[in-house]
Amino acid sequence: MDLSQKYQAVIGLEVHAQLSTNSKLFSGDSIAFGNAPNTQVSPIALAHPGSLPKLNQKAVEYAIKMGLACNCTIAEHSFFARKNYFYPDLPKGYQISQHTHPICIGGFITIKTNEGERAVQLNRIHLEEDAGKSIHDLDPDNTCIDLNRAGTPLIEIVTEPDLFSAEEAWQYVTEIRKLVRWIGICDGNMEEGSLRCDANISVRLRGAEQLGTKVEVKNLNSIRNVKKAIEFENNRIITELEKGNSIQQQTRSFNADNDTTFAIRDKEEANDYRYFPDPDLPAIHLTTEGIKLIKEQLPGLPYQLIQHYQASYQLSAYDASQLCEEKSIADFFEQAIQFTNHYKMVANWILGPIKQLMNESQKNILELGLTVQQLAELIELIEGGKINFSTAASKLLPAILHTTSAPLALAESLNLLQVSDSNELELWVNATIEAMPDKVKEYQKGKKGLIGLFVGEVKKRSKGKADPKIVTELLEQKLNA
Repeated sequence: MDLSQKYQAVIGLEVHAQLSTNSKLFSGDSIAFGNAPNTQVSPIALAHPGSLPKLNQKAVEYAIKMGLACNCTIAEHSFFARKNYFYPDLPKGYQISQHTHPICIGGFITIKTNEGERAVQLNRIHLEEDAGKSIHDLDPDNTCIDLNRAGTPLIEIVTEPDLFSAEEAWQYVTEIRKLVRWIGICDGNMEEGSLRCDANISVRLRGAEQLGTKVEVKNLNSIRNVKKAIEFENNRIITELEKGNSIQQQTRSFNADNDTTFAIRDKEEANDYRYFPDPDLPAIHLTTEGIKLIKEQLPGLPYQLIQHYQASYQLSAYDASQLCEEKSIADFFEQAIQFTNHYKMVANWILGPIKQLMNESQKNILELGLTVQQLAELIELIEGGKINFSTAASKLLPAILHTTSAPLALAESLNLLQVSDSNELELWVNATIEAMPDKVKEYQKGKKGLIGLFVGEVKKRSKGKADPKIVTELLEQKLNA
């Protein structure tokens, strides 16, 4: 029997996103990445007696933005609690979190699956501070502590147990990363720890309502690792169940070298944390008007723009979705169509030659050195028959980058403009026909598909300057005479 048909994985994810504020959640310390250890600390971060936290307003606004983008209900009243759990890299000995009274409640994220789109239900999004970093490989006898990260503002995005495969989890984290980047609240850099994921995984018999015993895999720092860890853990649990063994609730870690998980401790229960309201921080009180103002600051979200591009510019669902993979690309498209109404051509260029240059150079679209005006003018040259697509993509586009030259002037200087003069074209056409007598006979006997071969030969003789449309017409006239 196929065990994947016998059992069903049930997955809940907790995604931690570091907010792109300038300072920490409760102090003015910088949160810049990569500075010397323990240089971004203060009496508040170090929990000196008498030091008091002060809430970062920008972090609250960012949390509300994410909540609105995820279709959450924004709580007008929320507060922070102390989570009493020993963190060796938090000098206070507790973490300040909104776990019990979150600022964002419910909501959903839409993902694409093999069966189509569906909404993954969220439980909440809450604010909390990050811990510092314990480093175990610098000293053979001691653990080193870097407190630069301690106090960095986080949002934790918590799903319901509403994901049912590693593939769905992969899709979900991909959407989360795109969304936090899109609205500008987090850089989504998993390698630097800006986005981290904990996965709660259980397995039950298909059709059963009760969830199985869950295990948690902590601190997954890439989307690949999220998928690999869930796949491994799902298979491990099924193997244990098939042996008749019970599953122990525990916390595990992921070994990216061999794509396996390993136990690090038995899982604590929620009441082990002994939450109570932080007496040093007042509750957060929001107004309907204030939430509305933050909502008005949100950019158009990907799903909204995809619908808009299909309805207003007649783009395919695929092209519209590809344009909305990154906000910088969508912005570039929106700006370019202010200068030309060839919407489909703009999309083709961005998703074709321009995307290829981005991949080759490892640059984003803003770093390429191409302006939207140059792209619009280049497209107008093609539409006007002054240059063909192939020459424009392979020769003119790379030449345009990092110049202020207009595409027309540059094409003229590089001798790239198409020749449409019938006399000159006729010389190339005649020479091609004379050089290929056997192919001419085959064409005239009915192999009309050879017309492409003749056009290609004329293109070679003209070094790409012959207008293919006029060349095709001339060839057909002469070959069918």
